[in-house]
Amino acid sequence: MKCIIVTGGVLSGLGKGITASSIGCVLKARGIKVTAMKIDPYLNSDAGTLNPFEHGEVFVLDDGGEADLDLGNYERYLDTSLTSDHVMTTGKVYNSVIEKEREGNFLGKTVQIIPHITNEIKSMISEVGRKSGADVVIVELGGTVGDIESMPFLEAMRQMHSEMGHENYVFVHTTLVPSLGTLKEQKTKPTQHSVKEMRAIGIQPDIIVARSENPLEDGARRKIALFCDVPLNAVISAPDAKSIYQVPLFLEEQKLTDYLLNRMMLDVPENGLADWKKFLDKVMNPKKETKILLVGKYMEQRDSYMSHYEALTHAGAELNAKVTFLRVEAEDITNEESLLLLKEADGILIPGGFGSRGTDGKIEAIKYARENGVPFLGVCLGFQLAVVEFSKNVLMFHDANSTEFEPHTSHPVVDLLPEQKNVTKKGATMRLGAQDIEVEKGTIAHKLYGATTVSERHRHRFEVNPHYIDRIQEKGLKFTGRSPDGRKMEIAELEGHPFFMGSQFHPEFKSRPQKPAPMHYGLVKAALEFSKKRKKA
Repeated sequence: MKCIIVTGGVLSGLGKGITASSIGCVLKARGIKVTAMKIDPYLNSDAGTLNPFEHGEVFVLDDGGEADLDLGNYERYLDTSLTSDHVMTTGKVYNSVIEKEREGNFLGKTVQIIPHITNEIKSMISEVGRKSGADVVIVELGGTVGDIESMPFLEAMRQMHSEMGHENYVFVHTTLVPSLGTLKEQKTKPTQHSVKEMRAIGIQPDIIVARSENPLEDGARRKIALFCDVPLNAVISAPDAKSIYQVPLFLEEQKLTDYLLNRMMLDVPENGLADWKKFLDKVMNPKKETKILLVGKYMEQRDSYMSHYEALTHAGAELNAKVTFLRVEAEDITNEESLLLLKEADGILIPGGFGSRGTDGKIEAIKYARENGVPFLGVCLGFQLAVVEFSKNVLMFHDANSTEFEPHTSHPVVDLLPEQKNVTKKGATMRLGAQDIEVEKGTIAHKLYGATTVSERHRHRFEVNPHYIDRIQEKGLKFTGRSPDGRKMEIAELEGHPFFMGSQFHPEFKSRPQKPAPMHYGLVKAALEFSKKRKKA
C-alpha cells in the first residue's frame, strides 16, 4: 500500500478536499486503483449531528455512515462508493481505544496518546487500504497544521512515513499564496511559515499545492521551492477555477501525475482524462440555459446543499445546458424579491432538512409549483412537505401537517417511523444508508431510472402516514415508488403536471459526472422544456 497525505496550512477552506479528489482522479485515469479517506479532528463520532451552518451538508454513505461533505467529492471524482471506514474523527479513534482498554486489550499498560492513539490511527488507515485493495490510499487531514487537535494525527503520519518507507508515503501540503497591494504581488511567506510548522513536527512536504487567485508566478514558485526545500516541479499552482472540475486538468498540465508516479516508483502505461475532458467541455461550453430555484433554510452557507448543486451540474452537462442557481431563504418566500425569483425560475427544488423553521415558506413554494405547472422536485423533507401541501390545499385538510412540527395535528399525514418511536439518541439513529426501492412500471420514475428496482440513500425519521395514502392517491398524487415490503412511500408523482416529483431518499448523493442522478436529470430536462414554452408564449 502507498499513501498520499494531503494537509493544509495558513487557513481552512483552501480546497484540500478538491485537491485530494483531483489527485485521485488523475491517478485513476492512469489505471491505478485509488481510494480516499477523510480525517476530521473534531471530537464528534461522525458528522451526523453537525449543523450545516457550521460544517456544510452531511453526506450519507451506502452503509449509513454520516460523513463530511468531502466524502461526496471523493465519490464524484473517483466514481466510487465509500464506507464509514473511510471517515475518521478524534471521537471515533478515542472511542475505539477506550473500548479496547475496557476489554483489557492493553494488558495493564498505561494508555497514552503515543503509542496507543497513534497506533489506532495507523491501524484505521491501513485497514482502509487492506479492505479496498487499493494501490494508493489518499488521506485528507482536515483543519490546519498547528491546530492542537491535529497533533496526534500528524504524529501518526510521521511514524507511518518512517515505517512504510519514503517511496511509499507522500506528503502534499496545500497552502495559500495571497496577492496584496496595488500590484497584487504574490506573497509566499505564509507558505514558508506553514512548512516550517510541518518541519517542527518532523514532516517534510514532498509537494506544495499553492492556492492563489491567479496562476502562480515564476518568481513565487521558485521562492517556494527554495525556502520550502521541494523541487521546482513539485510546486503546483492551483488558481481559482471557473469550475471545480477543472482542477484535475490543472494538475495534469503541470505533470503532477508523472511526478507522483516517479516519487512512488510506480510504472504504469500512459493514460488520459479524455472522458473527463468531454464532461468538462459540456460544463464550460453549454448550448442552453435554465434556472433552478433552491428553497432552503441554510442558503447563506452554499456547502449546505453542495450535492444538489453538483447533481444539477451533472444533469445540465448531460443535457448540454448551464444550470443557473437561484437561491431563496424559505422564511423569506413571501417578500417581493422572493416572489420574483419564484416567477423567474424554470424549476424549483426543495431539499431535505430538519425542524419547523422555514416550512411554511417551503409549502408556499410547493403550492406555487403545483398550481403553475413549474417543474418541481422535493427531496426527503421536500417530499414530505409536498404531501402536506397537497393534503392542505387539495384534500382540504387545512391543519394537515407532519408530527415533527405539530405533534397534535388532527391530520398527521407525515408521522414518525414506527421503529423511531423509542429512539432517544440523535447520532446515527435515523433510517440511514442505501435501501432498495420498487418502482412502478410506466411511471416517470421508471422512465428516468430505466429499472423497477433501484437503490438510493436515506436519512430520515418521518414518513408518509400509511392511513392517508389511499385518500391522497385518489386526488392524483400517486406513490410510484415504495419499499420492497410496500409499507414506506419512496417516490411521489402528480398526475397532470409536467414534472412534479418527490423522493423520500437523497438521489443527489449518488450523482456522478457523466452519470447524473435520474431525479435531478428529470428536473433539469423538464425545466428546459418549461423555459422553451415560456419563451414561445
